[in-house]
Amino acid sequence: MNALHPARFISSHGQPRIYVVLLAVCLAIQVHSSVLHAIGIEIFRSRVVFMIGEDEYRTAQTLPEFARDQLIPYHFDCLIIHANHSDPNDFPGLTGALEKADLLVLSVRRRTLKIDQMRSLQSFLHRGGALVGIRTASHAFGKVPTDEDHLQWDDFDRDVLGMDYEGHYNNKPPLDPPTSISIHPFWKDHCILKSLPSTLAFSSSAHLYKNRRPADGVSILISGNIQNNPDISEPVAWIYRNSFGGNVFYTSLGNPDDFQNPYFLNILQNAVAWAAGVPPQHPIFLD
Repeated sequence: MNALHPARFISSHGQPRIYVVLLAVCLAIQVHSSVLHAIGIEIFRSRVVFMIGEDEYRTAQTLPEFARDQLIPYHFDCLIIHANHSDPNDFPGLTGALEKADLLVLSVRRRTLKIDQMRSLQSFLHRGGALVGIRTASHAFGKVPTDEDHLQWDDFDRDVLGMDYEGHYNNKPPLDPPTSISIHPFWKDHCILKSLPSTLAFSSSAHLYKNRRPADGVSILISGNIQNNPDISEPVAWIYRNSFGGNVFYTSLGNPDDFQNPYFLNILQNAVAWAAGVPPQHPIFLD
């Protein structure tokens, strides 16, 4: 089955789910690709696997929409793997998907994988597989296993992302001040940020995460502080080449409101391209 086919978008139960809009996009891209192939131009398509298993931030909805709108039209093949509703530690299809993947987009919170799935994930990363982590990916696999058939990876944040997740502040709007986001001036010309205003600043309704003790080689692109409290500052997005040789981009942003922000979408789109080793995509036009 072609990786662009809508049936490749797997539901939370591991069953095919058809998206009518996605079908139209896929058909248009396939026609365009056929024309290019006919005149001898080969199209390189990066293979992106989305691994989604968290119950707080609705990435089961926002990330497939992001893939449909911001990745598939720009020559990325996307496969969505959801956690099984009846077993939140099970991700049907993950093992086979990672064998062919170029990039993993991870949005998982406190799960403990079955042994074969954890070994597949580790094999992908150990061979230098690229990773984009969204919000709870910093504590994706910290749950203590209930039996010997599951594995924990409590140091995933340190081993793969290059930072230690140490909890979060309790600023939860609307009762508390939002998180203020700003680009680190030194990195304003990095390809992930280059299409954005160098003085870009915006707010997020997500409470601010504490990410500490960056590993050597971590480059912090974006910082955040609790609004009107500049003395509290934390890394919000960074890049890293981990010890396995894989490109890593992580952001603690990623709540539903963030996915309504075109600046965040632009950053995430460019981060996927950077991590996959392809040129950044066209900027998202801002209103």
